[in-house]
Amino acid sequence: GSIVYLGMMVGAFFWGGLADKVGRRQSLLICMSVNGFFAFLSSFVQGYGFFLFCRLFSGFGIGGAMPTVFSYFSEVLAREKRGEHLSWLCMFWMIGGIYASAMAWAIIPHYGWSFSMGSAYQFHSWRVFVIVCALPCVSSVVALTFMPESPRFLLEVGKHDEAWMILKQIHDTNMRARGQPEKVFTVTRIKTPKQIDELIEIESDTGTWYRRCFVRIRTELYGIWLTFMRCFNYPVKDNTIKLTAVWFTLSFGYYGLSVWFPDVIKHLQSDEYASRVKYFRNEEVSHFVFNFTLENQIHSNGEYINDRFIMMKFKSVTFEDSLFKNCVFEDITSLNTYFRNCTFVNTTFYNTDLEQYKFVDSELINCTFFHVRTGCQISFDDDYSAYWIYFVNFLGTLAVLPGNIVSALLMDRIGRLTMLGGSMVLSGISCFFLWFGTSESMMIGMLCLYNGLTISAWNSLDVITVELYPTDRRATGFGFLNALCKAAAVLGNLIFGSLVGITKAIPILLASTVLVCGGLVGLRLPDTRTQVLM
Repeated sequence: GSIVYLGMMVGAFFWGGLADKVGRRQSLLICMSVNGFFAFLSSFVQGYGFFLFCRLFSGFGIGGAMPTVFSYFSEVLAREKRGEHLSWLCMFWMIGGIYASAMAWAIIPHYGWSFSMGSAYQFHSWRVFVIVCALPCVSSVVALTFMPESPRFLLEVGKHDEAWMILKQIHDTNMRARGQPEKVFTVTRIKTPKQIDELIEIESDTGTWYRRCFVRIRTELYGIWLTFMRCFNYPVKDNTIKLTAVWFTLSFGYYGLSVWFPDVIKHLQSDEYASRVKYFRNEEVSHFVFNFTLENQIHSNGEYINDRFIMMKFKSVTFEDSLFKNCVFEDITSLNTYFRNCTFVNTTFYNTDLEQYKFVDSELINCTFFHVRTGCQISFDDDYSAYWIYFVNFLGTLAVLPGNIVSALLMDRIGRLTMLGGSMVLSGISCFFLWFGTSESMMIGMLCLYNGLTISAWNSLDVITVELYPTDRRATGFGFLNALCKAAAVLGNLIFGSLVGITKAIPILLASTVLVCGGLVGLRLPDTRTQVLM
């Protein structure tokens, strides 16, 4: 999870900066193509290191979507409806989340969808899920090829004719929709922005191709850095500092608690599961055939002589200080099963998934292993909590729907600042209800309430951010803040994740404090409801 966030952090900054240099549409096309390619590739790779590499670059690609698409969309919207339509755009983040969690719920637990070609290549159901999650990205790339560039960006870089043609196309489409196709598009005045810099490619005639490529990349990166530094110049310097505080606090509190909620629910489940464990001590079993499932058991100081363990499933079973002599283990599938300080004498293992790490401080004397199954072998059909985990995730994502609709309808009426500050303060206050979360159902209810309250803050913050920056640094500023958001998310995941099962007080107080403080800082931002995009 953290490797994807790391990729998104770097990608948000890079692609946002590139969108201000080469255009919104071009930047979106490239970053979505990168994401789609590496997402598909990650579903087929077998090595864990290469898998992490693919997820890193998939995150790098998708990181550019947020800053670029908000800048792109805001630049073709009328001022009167800008907040509402940007909020509807925010809803598609939620729809994507619902799609992902629903697909996980529907696909991953179906272990029967997998296949393998020997032990070298295995394709499990979670890989199908990765492919399905990449399909919307492919659709986006196809759709973007038919979309025009942002006319605002074209005007910013001095391409007036291209901007005029796109604006005329928008005008004619709207007039046809209104039933007035005869209306003619006229422009009386174009305000030309001052051109700050220009790309010059060195040694284009005499230099080698890799020298030209290096110079081009270096010049682009330097241009992105200069644009980023202008985000800290007058008149946007104060706004950048305030937005930095709000983005960091909202992301830290939201993502921190988002990882804390499911871990706490999982911890409650494991505590309840552990309370039902069965203990067996000093067993002496000989010449017996075990051919049934063992679950949630601890066997201590047992002796198993000439026993056969055939076609069995071990789930959360531990054998401690036990002796296995002249035994046979055949066709065994195990989950969370370990042999601690045990002794095996003249024992045969055939077609099992009992790898070496499951024998902790155990001694194996004259034992043989045939056809050991490596990798992930457990069937999720036997792990009933898997359905529950994905269902909870689905509910948490679905809970933001009312908040999305309310924020879209009220964004242009009550204002961005009221919605941002009010949502963050209410989210901080709602954290205190977590004191009473002593069961799974109560924690799920708190999760839904928290997600529903924070979504309005996210939507209003997205709208404010694109409206406070001028066109020449809008995507760069948004990209920097989105990169900061991902860094705060990783930090929140690490801090809150380490506190699961230890204490409730610190996560609740920490999340509540940062959300309330961030909301109060957000109220100090300028109101952009009636502002024309710079």
